[in-house]
Amino acid sequence: MIEVEDLTRSYRRGTLETQVLKGVSFRVRRGEFVVIMGRSGSGKSTVLNILGLLDKLDSGRYVLDGTDFSRAGDDERSAARNRKIGFVFQQFHLLERASAVRNVTLPLLYAEDDPGDADERAERALEAVGLSHRARHFPGELSGGEQQRVAIARALINGPALILADEATGNLDAQSGGEILDIFRRLVEAGRTLVLVTHDRAVAERADRILLLDEGRIVGDEAVARATQGASGAAGLV
Repeated sequence: MIEVEDLTRSYRRGTLETQVLKGVSFRVRRGEFVVIMGRSGSGKSTVLNILGLLDKLDSGRYVLDGTDFSRAGDDERSAARNRKIGFVFQQFHLLERASAVRNVTLPLLYAEDDPGDADERAERALEAVGLSHRARHFPGELSGGEQQRVAIARALINGPALILADEATGNLDAQSGGEILDIFRRLVEAGRTLVLVTHDRAVAERADRILLLDEGRIVGDEAVARATQGASGAAGLV
């Protein structure tokens, strides 16, 4: 699903140039759950932004689902984001004056899609994350864990093959965070590919692999030994 080779990225502020990524290489198989771990400033979010086609690389190669986006233009990148990628962030980024179902339909406004079935698709996505009974509630009426479920449903509505999550459990208590990780696991078991950035080792150990990033370089690639979990509910995930 993902091939990254010798990725570099620098940022310039005035006359000062800082190299954030210094030749990052890795692959992610289709249907794999991979965590990127590292200290603050190690380059985790920069990697995720490049994978999500939100940022451009300076040099190297990035292939997503068989397409080379290393030198892709803005229109091509934008179209691929809408079709192939779902995003889940630490901050939920929900519209406070919109219901859960309306928040979930937002990506359809930016996609080349027939909006006629938008509500039906949103309700299926909310059902997939166990929140169909809260579809007409507003964010202020939902707990933090429920708001993150709405954000995951929003990420699913266009049927992306790849889910990118940035500290998706960082604002949640342990129980709510565990429930979000259970949803992520079911998504992977249903065939999605998921890349999650975190600083939390306990979160990372719920994945299949952990990539360790330090000072802009991959310094470790660990397989995670875990007990096999059932795929209960996976078939219903959009």
